[in-house]
Amino acid sequence: MTGAQRLRYTGLLALSALLGVYELFFLPLRLDGTVLPNLGAVPFPVSAVVAGLTMPWLVTRASKIKMRPAVAGGPLFAWLATLFVFVVYVPGGDLIVIADWRTLLLLVAGAFPATIKIGDVLAKAAVQRAAQTGTGSTGGR
Repeated sequence: MTGAQRLRYTGLLALSALLGVYELFFLPLRLDGTVLPNLGAVPFPVSAVVAGLTMPWLVTRASKIKMRPAVAGGPLFAWLATLFVFVVYVPGGDLIVIADWRTLLLLVAGAFPATIKIGDVLAKAAVQRAAQTGTGSTGGR
């Protein structure tokens, strides 16, 4: 990787970690009239939607830097590591990760689409490798 590519990749990893922190902080939002409209104090995990949209995009951007699964999966690994840090270490003794269905929804909504994109990178890398070596299948004998 060139210096500019490394800088872009580092920015993607930092953005993934920052999004992980923000998504955890906004996970307990409720429709109770404090920040969002009052609709009976229903939990509204908007950060799970944000994770579901941003994580596949970050994985796709990382795969355009270098078509390798480890590079493409870097934003997902950084995001998961950030979530893990806040599960294990809580700054100031505050409860950041809530123990209910919203945390599970955040993990699934962020990790599942990103994992599918990493699988897409694996498939494209295999096709490129087969094209370079000339061992691609032709569909017949």
